[in-house]
Amino acid sequence: MRVKDICVDLRPREKMLQGLYLDDAELLALILEKGSKSENVIELSHRLINEFNLLDIDIFELMKIKGIGVAKACKLIACFKLVRRLNSGKIMNVVLSKPKDVANYYMHKIGSKKKEFLYAVFLDTKNKVICDKLISIGTLNSSLIHPREIFKEAVRVSAASLILVHNHPSGDCTASEEDLKVTSIVAKAGEMIGVKLLDHVVVAVGGFWSWKG
Repeated sequence: MRVKDICVDLRPREKMLQGLYLDDAELLALILEKGSKSENVIELSHRLINEFNLLDIDIFELMKIKGIGVAKACKLIACFKLVRRLNSGKIMNVVLSKPKDVANYYMHKIGSKKKEFLYAVFLDTKNKVICDKLISIGTLNSSLIHPREIFKEAVRVSAASLILVHNHPSGDCTASEEDLKVTSIVAKAGEMIGVKLLDHVVVAVGGFWSWKG
């Protein structure tokens, strides 16, 4: 079915103009504008969402997909990059009062990554975020995580406390023994220099785990 054959009021552009809710495929269809000879733009959008991890895909992978040429690939990558840049500063100056606040932000940022990303989030005396820093990429290992790197940054930004957050590519957000070991090491190091570890949050596509519960 062509988009032109869909009832006018149900087309993505008309729905947006009316202030109606659009699902992910309809929003993507507005960006793509056109489909291909074999499928309309909404069908193409559904296929892209269902079959590919669009947040991690690169432009050359996109161009291999049937129905996606250079122009569409460039437009999509530009949109994804813009979203990342707009979101990258949203956590700065935010007051973090509960684990869910941390999880909501980092689930979007690293929840779907294929490798583990460990971040340290540094806070002031009022639990307002000063900045965050990527500490490591790869399986979390207590022998490879050096507290001095974390606390060197904490001292540099005059942080009063910090939160560790990392992702589980497996989709299971339950903390491993190694996760707990890293948490213990960082917590003890923080006590020694007066920068408290407030929490360690593990995020995955399906949810999150908090050291503080």
